[in-house]
Amino acid sequence: MSQDTVGILLNSSMYRGIPTRRTGQEWIAGYEETAREYGLTPVFLRLGGIAPAGDRCVAYVFNGIEYVEQQLPLPSVIHNRALYPKLAAQHRLQSLNALGITIFNTNNRYGKDFVHRLLWSAPHLRAYLPSAMPLTSGNLRTMMSRHPDLILKPIRGSVGHGVMRLRYTPSGWELTYASPLGKSKWNTVRLHRGEVPPWIRRVFRHTPYLVQERIPLAEYEQRPIDLRITVQRGHRGDWKVTGRFAKVAAAGSFVCNIAKGGEALPAEQLLAQALPEQIVPSALAHVENLALEISRHLGNRLPLLADLGLDIGLTESGRPYFIECNGRDQRYGFRKAGLPEIWMDTYRQPMAYARYLLEQPARRHLEPSYPSE
Repeated sequence: MSQDTVGILLNSSMYRGIPTRRTGQEWIAGYEETAREYGLTPVFLRLGGIAPAGDRCVAYVFNGIEYVEQQLPLPSVIHNRALYPKLAAQHRLQSLNALGITIFNTNNRYGKDFVHRLLWSAPHLRAYLPSAMPLTSGNLRTMMSRHPDLILKPIRGSVGHGVMRLRYTPSGWELTYASPLGKSKWNTVRLHRGEVPPWIRRVFRHTPYLVQERIPLAEYEQRPIDLRITVQRGHRGDWKVTGRFAKVAAAGSFVCNIAKGGEALPAEQLLAQALPEQIVPSALAHVENLALEISRHLGNRLPLLADLGLDIGLTESGRPYFIECNGRDQRYGFRKAGLPEIWMDTYRQPMAYARYLLEQPARRHLEPSYPSE
């Protein structure tokens, strides 16, 4: 196989859906269209289809009519869009990198506590970080003594699953958590003497959590909002902001995730109604600069990182705060926000970066080594 191919690594379930175009939120045609702009042919593969020697793979390739499965030489540059929570799969990816196969975004699910520690190590970023600690009984008491409003979130969770809010009210501490009745339904319980219920303690024992100061986010129609900033490496290897959109929580909710009923809208449109209009341009510029600084800092410390979706909140005064980063940005929020050109760009930049890596193979070996969480 020539140097003009790029691998797109998918989880097995998504891989199986390629022939029938049932790939969830992953837009396979977007890779096809944007790869052609850089003279590339995308091949879609899964980890189980890569030969033990790391030289060949079974992959889907589009023949102009349909996707057909073929046995091919393994591409030398691969864009990882799969999640691999098991250590065996992560070690397999690292072994392929050691063989000279460049898999960018090799690890796309770093723990929230780990990312917080990395960002805290940069003095110029600390002012933009909410106070946060791994959730233990002692740390929870400490955070409750310091902050009247807290967010509890799974360290490795995504799309808002498992997130809770703990806040002090005139009648005491209250805990709000997701109801099983629907994605935007919530239950609230009052804590007796500030102690969480036993069933919640069992959840915390089985699932590592982070306890984080809740920033008083700007609101639209009494619904909190935050911004998704997509930052990617492109054809020169540099980090750049690909696009942004705003997320507004569903009525009665405190999380802005689209998967939890949140709505995606163009950032300028929403912020013009949530902030004093005159500060919107400077607030957005501040957000983008912060997103770039965070991405560069993480990119200098995490191997082959190239594609991030950053959630950044704004206070009513327009001050930005980092909320969390996503190593596998779902991208579809741009489509939901009515921004199809930017949605296409989120697929274009990884293909541009793949071309950059193919043309400058020496750059593939200048990445930092794998850190320990």
